[in-house]
Amino acid sequence: MTKGQLEAKISEIISKFEIEHMGRGPEKIRTIIFQDLIIVRIKGFLSKAETNLATSKDGVELIKKVRMALFESSRENLEEAIKGLIEVNVISTYSDVSTKTGEKLIGIVVDRDLEELISK
Repeated sequence: MTKGQLEAKISEIISKFEIEHMGRGPEKIRTIIFQDLIIVRIKGFLSKAETNLATSKDGVELIKKVRMALFESSRENLEEAIKGLIEVNVISTYSDVSTKTGEKLIGIVVDRDLEELISK
């Protein structure tokens, strides 16, 4: 599998995860592999209600808290899906949401250099 193919497969896994566990799929998703780090950039995942709620400071805080709680409660499912695809151990997973841009970043650190693994 090439690096681009692996990045596309990871994007598919993340998109499915977003639909099943977060309630909505992204409009656009891009995955980048850099050594032992997988970075996923998701655009257009906020619902219309969340976008409206994000106009106030309290609304932004509420969206971030809810999204973080949803992600943390389902994070293990995402990590298992990644392990099943690549056969690596996930060391840590990070997620943050920007209500200003409607983007989300997910960072996944694994126990091996994926670029070396792919090139073999």
